[in-house]
Amino acid sequence: MNVPNHVAIIMDGNGRWALERGLKRSEGHLEGSKTLEKLAIHAINMGVKVLSVYAFSTDNFKRDKAEIDYLMNLIVKYFNTKFEKINKNGIKVVISGRKTNLRDDVLEAINNIEEKTKDNSKGILNICFNYGGQEEIIDGAIKLAQDLNKGLDIKNFKREDFYKYLYHDLPPIDLLIRTGGELRVSNFMLYQMSYSEFYFTNTYFPDFDKSEFNKALFMFENRDRRFGGINEKNK
Repeated sequence: MNVPNHVAIIMDGNGRWALERGLKRSEGHLEGSKTLEKLAIHAINMGVKVLSVYAFSTDNFKRDKAEIDYLMNLIVKYFNTKFEKINKNGIKVVISGRKTNLRDDVLEAINNIEEKTKDNSKGILNICFNYGGQEEIIDGAIKLAQDLNKGLDIKNFKREDFYKYLYHDLPPIDLLIRTGGELRVSNFMLYQMSYSEFYFTNTYFPDFDKSEFNKALFMFENRDRRFGGINEKNK
């Protein structure tokens, strides 16, 4: 199988999954976190080198305070106690996003999981938290401007050179998956997805199990990726 190097998932539908079952939205987020742990291990075992997931956007701060507090507490709990399987499977965890507006215990949990898994080399789980794609480009441009002020020669600067100014220097996204039935990218990893294949599914993220993930991989295998060129076989 032609497994994509970098898969990104917009994990949508946790709240709706819960409400349709007469549960609180928070219970959907809890179930989604369990799905993420299983899915990350499965994806890396399938040969994916980087799995990026949209956990919390900069715009999610517009939500109800009780839901925001629950999500923050869930992050602290999982990063401090529940990611042992991720670690034991050799997966390195990195967090992409701004550190502003985050509680001290959330920042401590982020530092904890990154430090604990920093030497793992089987694959990378990139968790986008307090993240926005446009914000990442802005922050990268600021870093680039600082280097220009220090004398960086930009004459031969290429688009691939900008990756090192993003939150993490990760490869371009090959496959973008969005669960939950919505057909938009919601300000997620805009620079990295310039030639991504898109896969949209109505399945809510808590139900997006290994078999659902494999469906996306099978779809990807049959896509004709040309990167602006022409496939000589299909002219």
